[in-house]
Amino acid sequence: MKKYPHPVLLISLILFLFSGCVDSPSERVYIENDKIKLGFDKNTGAFIVFSDLANEYELLNKDLITGLPWEISLKQPSGTFRIDKNTPSGFSYSNPDPLTIMLKWENFEGIKNKDFQVTAKITVDKKKALSYWNISLNGIKGYQIAGVTFPKIEGLKNQGEEKLAVPTWMGQLIDKPRAQLSDRRGNRWDWSYPGSLSSQVVFLYGDEKTGFYAACNDSLSYIKNFSFQLDTLSTLVYEMTNYPALDSTLSSYTPSYEAVIGSFRGDWITAAEVYRDWALEQRWAAESRFKIGLTPSWLEETALWIWNRGESDNVLTPAVELKQRLGLPVSVFWHWWHNCSYDDNFPEYMPPREGKESFISAVTSAQEQGVNCHVYMNALQWGDVTESWKSGKVEPYTVKDIDGNIRSNVYNKFSGNALINMCVGTEFWRDYYSSLCDSAVNIYQTNGVYMDQTCLSRMCYDTGHGHDIGGGNYWIENSRKLINQVRSNDYGDKQPIFTGEGSSENWLPDLDAFLTLQASRERYAGAEGIETIPFFQAVYHQYGITYGSYSSLVTPPYDELWPVEHAPDETEQLLDEVFNKQFLMEQARSFVWGMQPAIANYHTFLASEREDEIDYLLDIARLRYKGLKYLLYGKFLRAPHIEIPEKEIDISRLSIYAGRSGETVTSFKKTVPILYSGAWMADDNNVGIVLASISDDALPVNFKFNANDYGLHDRGNIYIISNKGRELLAPYDDPDIHIDILLEPRGLRILEIVPAGTG
Repeated sequence: MKKYPHPVLLISLILFLFSGCVDSPSERVYIENDKIKLGFDKNTGAFIVFSDLANEYELLNKDLITGLPWEISLKQPSGTFRIDKNTPSGFSYSNPDPLTIMLKWENFEGIKNKDFQVTAKITVDKKKALSYWNISLNGIKGYQIAGVTFPKIEGLKNQGEEKLAVPTWMGQLIDKPRAQLSDRRGNRWDWSYPGSLSSQVVFLYGDEKTGFYAACNDSLSYIKNFSFQLDTLSTLVYEMTNYPALDSTLSSYTPSYEAVIGSFRGDWITAAEVYRDWALEQRWAAESRFKIGLTPSWLEETALWIWNRGESDNVLTPAVELKQRLGLPVSVFWHWWHNCSYDDNFPEYMPPREGKESFISAVTSAQEQGVNCHVYMNALQWGDVTESWKSGKVEPYTVKDIDGNIRSNVYNKFSGNALINMCVGTEFWRDYYSSLCDSAVNIYQTNGVYMDQTCLSRMCYDTGHGHDIGGGNYWIENSRKLINQVRSNDYGDKQPIFTGEGSSENWLPDLDAFLTLQASRERYAGAEGIETIPFFQAVYHQYGITYGSYSSLVTPPYDELWPVEHAPDETEQLLDEVFNKQFLMEQARSFVWGMQPAIANYHTFLASEREDEIDYLLDIARLRYKGLKYLLYGKFLRAPHIEIPEKEIDISRLSIYAGRSGETVTSFKKTVPILYSGAWMADDNNVGIVLASISDDALPVNFKFNANDYGLHDRGNIYIISNKGRELLAPYDDPDIHIDILLEPRGLRILEIVPAGTG
């Protein structure tokens, strides 16, 4: 163990903090393998060197690093006390082996416990361009740890034309993140896990093609935040903040998991493949309901979803008509079926707003005609204007913040009433919600429940709930209890489904499907600087069914139970036909990304008024059905590179849930590809390359790929699947495969690569 006297350390810290990172190679200590090299300041423990050796690239600018790789927040009666670079006056390090470094900080100013220590262990992987970071806090008895930020990595070098990939729900690719952060309040992005961050990884890359990879190998789903921010020097900083349970009786804290920091050469698909290698070894993959065959067959067989709102005449009647036209199973995702005002009087859902008998009659009639429905019920919220809330009997079971306040949000801009977060750690809420699901399926005969906001987590500080206080992993554990309790109801021979909002690796063992709406992101968030990517599908496609879309050809509805003064003169009227191409784009994306297709606010008049667009949707549903081995059960692959022309189209941005008085469509232009593609590997190792044109003209498609890149034999047959059938396109007897076909306007195809001997 190498130690430095306190005066020497203080002088080093002064130089470090006020003169920039003053160091030389002799003042650094390194760990490395043959792919990456990590360097730390010998005098302070600052992380100042991150070299990708294979690509001869340095990811950090050491001159912009001013702090240590951690920060700690302690909760005290007087407020929160932050421990950072300014507080330790003692530092030492050791190298237990060539791949590992131990860093220790002690003698903290303002900490009464003299044995308080911060220790970090960083290990470089033996073979991969990855390193594993763990932190330990000792001598903490009497303190409550509010948050531990580790690692904190400063000085990330600008790689030029950067992109930041983040698996928020399905996934998004942020263009020029530094510029976007500079225009953002607080210059910071935070993403919560488990929650809207569906996987515990983020990555940054640019023109240099050597990317920064930041992940976590937490298999137990502890609450944490991932963030990027611009510091006072306009330097990009990455942080992962861990939230342990508040417990002043503990003498030490060490997370049961490690942060993962590495480099990669490529793009977001490359990084997703790195993450996938670890992710598919975890419990949530091994216990995935879809993977082990627990999802009902009618869900897997669903060819098309209709997402309508209101009474059964507006929901089930058009669904039955569309099912008859399609000739394949159609299922319904049903909002506003309930007695209460949406986003207002939850959870007083029952009886249905059209009446019990009418509702049950319509549901059973639709089922007899091959249309199943599952209904909306929020899994987290209780309205503060409900009579049940006013009774005072509900408040004890709500989520409380660190100051003991209930957590509420106003989602309903028309009424201004709030919804209050319920705590899944309470038996009261689990019992109540389970009984609602029991009624929805067994009394009202639905085919299941969409459990809105299920794939979110909260930190609750109520000491009366029986769970850990603040951080920890109790939310996931209790959410599983809730869903298991819902499933334990006696549904007889029914096969109800229970689905959740967004997508999340954590809920793969619990939910039957995930509502992923980002294929329609432009409708609700515009198009500036952020693109949707199918990250969740790239990692977990064969482990979780994804469905849903905001894709619509009409203006939004308005809940008849909302204040009449905000209602628009007309709802669900045809959008201008200039936006038809946007609809095609959304459907093409969903198709090639392996999602179950969906249309929002469908009405029978669309079959004639928007005939081409509805025919395109039905053609997608039919062709997808011919390729379920790829598009439902297959593994995501990188699609071959195709030179694709682009076109500027009109995009509508309009409230996706509800029209409102005086609202007009916001229109803008966006340049998009006119051909979308995806690639999938089936269980028999055949490969399907999926093509979807949105062009009004015939489109030549010409590209090459190497069979070895997909693990294929260097000879076999190429088939082409369309809605007219499957036919041999050409044999191949060379690993370099050349495809040259002509797609008709708005053409759809699956190219099937079948190696010799596989049929």
